[in-house]
Amino acid sequence: MNDTHDEPIDGPGESQARRWRLVLGTAAEAEVGGLDSGDDAAMDGALSTLYDSDPPAGSGPRSAGLQGSAPRVARWLGDIRTYFPSSVVEVMQRDAIERLNLTQLLLEPELLEAVEPDVHLVGTLLSLNQVMPETTRSTARTVVEQVVRDIERRMAARTVAAVTGALDRAARVSRPRPRDIDWDRTIRKNLGNYLPEQRTVVPERLVGYGRRAKAVRRDVVLAIDQSGSMASSVVYASVFGAVLASMRSLRTSLVVFDTEVVDLTEHLSDPVDVLFGTQLGGGTDINRALAYCQTLVTRPEETLFVLISDLYEGGIRDDMLRRVNALKESGVQTVVLLALSDDGAPAYDHDNAAALDALGIPAFACTPDRFPDLLALALNRGDIRTWANTEARRS
Repeated sequence: MNDTHDEPIDGPGESQARRWRLVLGTAAEAEVGGLDSGDDAAMDGALSTLYDSDPPAGSGPRSAGLQGSAPRVARWLGDIRTYFPSSVVEVMQRDAIERLNLTQLLLEPELLEAVEPDVHLVGTLLSLNQVMPETTRSTARTVVEQVVRDIERRMAARTVAAVTGALDRAARVSRPRPRDIDWDRTIRKNLGNYLPEQRTVVPERLVGYGRRAKAVRRDVVLAIDQSGSMASSVVYASVFGAVLASMRSLRTSLVVFDTEVVDLTEHLSDPVDVLFGTQLGGGTDINRALAYCQTLVTRPEETLFVLISDLYEGGIRDDMLRRVNALKESGVQTVVLLALSDDGAPAYDHDNAAALDALGIPAFACTPDRFPDLLALALNRGDIRTWANTEARRS
């Protein structure tokens, strides 16, 4: 593989004509000129194979020439990894799967070895989990594991730090040891004791953190909608679930659902096992999942429940809303995420989201980078609605 594949396609001296020629294809050659180098021709060929045909309205054949040929697809995947940066490769792979009907070809081990692993590819592989032959399963697991470990490297430390800090702040004591004093809250509690002439605050009351790291202080229940549109959210939520399960101060449960409900808590030691225990696609019965999750709540005041779903309910809507409200009214800190991904604004059921908001339970999307902060706020019973509104303005 070319070691420079992560470099930009164009450099500072490249002409606008070359860029436009690569973007617009052969049809623009008369206006902007041709391509001079072999590398440019190879890049143009890779782009043309993918984009110089319109996706069909039905399931008929496409005019591009990759379909049905695993060796040719493997060569094409190698070409795009050679000539384009990784971020572009991921987009082109996704487009190829959608435009050129390559899903079944991903069951070929030699093809999987040529792809650039990313969250969307993992979602595609998981949707094929039940039809995947044993000759492919080992390679697919390696691809999934590579993506999972990358997410863990990026997210685990931040998540543990945010959650630990939140739990420590939640266990405040009035006679803290010096190293456990929460100076910010102590100053705010004693602003009435400000001495202008001394320009200082006299702290009559100290506020500090309690530290009981060995005790299980909170229960966390993650319920994940595994319908096909939630693929990225399933991947990220499974990794976060495994991270939370590794913390002794939390008791974490993870449930996935479509029209059936599957408790994958026992697999949380390995998020790859969790992902291969899911089955993307099918309908959605949120009400049924909520009924099961209610049985997991034994300490409502100490429980955080996170529902990750686009809210397209195939079950009994009124019962679903009643169950969510019952969880909230019992003291459970309840959070509804329409998506946990970087995929942009999600599609979701606006009527159900509005109904939840009317119950005081805002439903909103969250990126993986912001999820640790959301967890910390929720575990501290902070103002989720204000946080969500602030995040919406930032995005």
